[in-house]
Amino acid sequence: MACAHPTPTEPARERNPLILLLGQPNVGKSVLFNLLTGRYTTVSNYPGTTVELARGVSRDGGRPHTVIDTPGVQSLLALSEDEQVTRDLLLSEPVAGVAQVGDARNLVRTLMLSLQLAEMGAPFLLVLNMQDEARAEGIRVRSEALSRRLGVPVFPTAAVNREGTDEVRHALAAGRRSTFTFSYSEPVERVLQEAGALLPAAPVSRRSLALMALCGDVSLRGWLGGRLDAAGREQLASLRQRLEAEIGEPLIFYLNRRRLEIAGDLARQVSERSAGRQGRWARRLDRWALHPLWGLPILAAVLYLMYLFVGVFGAGTAVDFLEHRVFGQHLNVWAAALVDRAFPWQWLRDLLVGEYGLITMALTYAVAIVLPIVGTFFIAFGLLEDTGYLPRLAILSNRLFRAMGLNGKAVLPMVLGLGCDTMATLTTRILETRKERTIVILLLALGVPCSAQLAVILALLGALSWKAMAVWLGIVSAVILAAGWLASRVIPGRGSDFILEVPPLRRPRLVNIAAKTLARMEWYLREAVPLFLLGTFLLFALDRLGTLKVLERWVAPVVSGWMGLPREASAAFLIGFLRRDFGAAGLYRLAGEGLLDPVQVVVSVVAITLFMPCIAQFFMVIKEQGIKVALAVAAVVLPTAVGVASLTNWVLRAAGGIS
Repeated sequence: MACAHPTPTEPARERNPLILLLGQPNVGKSVLFNLLTGRYTTVSNYPGTTVELARGVSRDGGRPHTVIDTPGVQSLLALSEDEQVTRDLLLSEPVAGVAQVGDARNLVRTLMLSLQLAEMGAPFLLVLNMQDEARAEGIRVRSEALSRRLGVPVFPTAAVNREGTDEVRHALAAGRRSTFTFSYSEPVERVLQEAGALLPAAPVSRRSLALMALCGDVSLRGWLGGRLDAAGREQLASLRQRLEAEIGEPLIFYLNRRRLEIAGDLARQVSERSAGRQGRWARRLDRWALHPLWGLPILAAVLYLMYLFVGVFGAGTAVDFLEHRVFGQHLNVWAAALVDRAFPWQWLRDLLVGEYGLITMALTYAVAIVLPIVGTFFIAFGLLEDTGYLPRLAILSNRLFRAMGLNGKAVLPMVLGLGCDTMATLTTRILETRKERTIVILLLALGVPCSAQLAVILALLGALSWKAMAVWLGIVSAVILAAGWLASRVIPGRGSDFILEVPPLRRPRLVNIAAKTLARMEWYLREAVPLFLLGTFLLFALDRLGTLKVLERWVAPVVSGWMGLPREASAAFLIGFLRRDFGAAGLYRLAGEGLLDPVQVVVSVVAITLFMPCIAQFFMVIKEQGIKVALAVAAVVLPTAVGVASLTNWVLRAAGGIS
């Protein structure tokens, strides 16, 4: 990101008290964070991770507080990178307090996290958000009664309407250690005391630290490594084995069940439910959207509308206007004239406005072509997010993605890839584990065409027949499924549990969609545009050195010999590394000149679809996962594209061609 995140030791020098916003996903933490801190925020990765943290300052007349918006977590027993980062903040940073944000509609789930904060001994206050939706569903939580039972302040809010948020701002430093206590079974309590005596002092209670260690939290080993000797770690492992043998199940299962009982009892004491205001048709639509059968036509309709908005309007109308009229007829012409007058050096003019110019190629691509595509996608994505449909999309897709070692959440970056693979690579951060992110990055690079490339491919195949379209779609789908299945078994690591809150369907709020879209557009301009500039500069350098011509001669035997394409197609694949839609456009030109027969058209679109990621996406993979993963992805994608295209050529020729 643009600004560097402080190292783990830097917050110790923080002048302002540090407050963590903590809660499950989709409970409104980010909305509340923006209301508390305004626009003066920084967003950056936590050291050593790809997890983003937003940091800002909340001012209320008195002493300001630094507020960190932590990633959404289901538990503080770290089972994902997001949960590990949140847990590490509590363990390693000088946290003055925690503002837990919960969903008033799902009090039991909220209290499951409150119980863990109580066990930790962390000073916290509870923000029960989404009160407007809770009222619509007939749910009422008696905040005063809950506050008395927990012994911490409880604030009812509806952050999207600013309801109750001023009270939270005034009370950020008012968090207290909970007075609510509960116990586990006698064997668990006994072992907890033994384990607690072995552990070092920490900002959280020894009891909660012992629970983490006894649950086998692997991510805790780094923190314990310098604080507990080998003998102590062996004793902890022995205690864990003994306890789980005694209770007859993994400790984490027992803890979750026991906490669920306690949270359920507490929720029943302080809440009540009556008939809500949600209409009959709204409830029916809600059920249909999740139905395993009726949900599919709804999904198809949603995806088709997204295609019309993003693929037709964004990638067609908007791109055509910006690329050809705004940039092609005006901005690039003015820039070329200005550069010719201002600089006498030809190499500098070529660098700025030449064939591989930073203005004529990089900025035109980033602003005129990709920006309208991702902009319309972000609007559509925000609409799906605000209506509550995204969790339903993930649930309907979960079974398919399970076959590839993923879960339904992977559908979100995969769908975004149809707008722009570079941005989709960036959004793989929503997946919990490194293994899942790596698999999705591989699939995006391998077989998900961006909308600009997809439009050219469909134009190429549309000139043939539905058979050609079916062959291309079948081959690409089979490759994606096979690659995901193999990657899930080869790539080390673990997947994550599919735990997803399903909010009710609701009317979207224009203000929310606009705010999210503008924030994501800023994110795109800050993250992706520099990569386009860097990639174009490298191509310019290769062209000036004559390396592009050499590479074209090298790849010609593979293109013409193995894949059965004319030698002229070599240039299309080389330029495809900068922009895969440019590569597809080069193949479209060859087809228009009559240089490609129907089999060659199908082979070429299979090859360009499965071809190397564009250079901007390649650099984004480096940024997200490192150079080793980026090179490994390239090492898989390139031979796969060549091999599958060559096999397609052989099979279609043996079958007598395609009509």
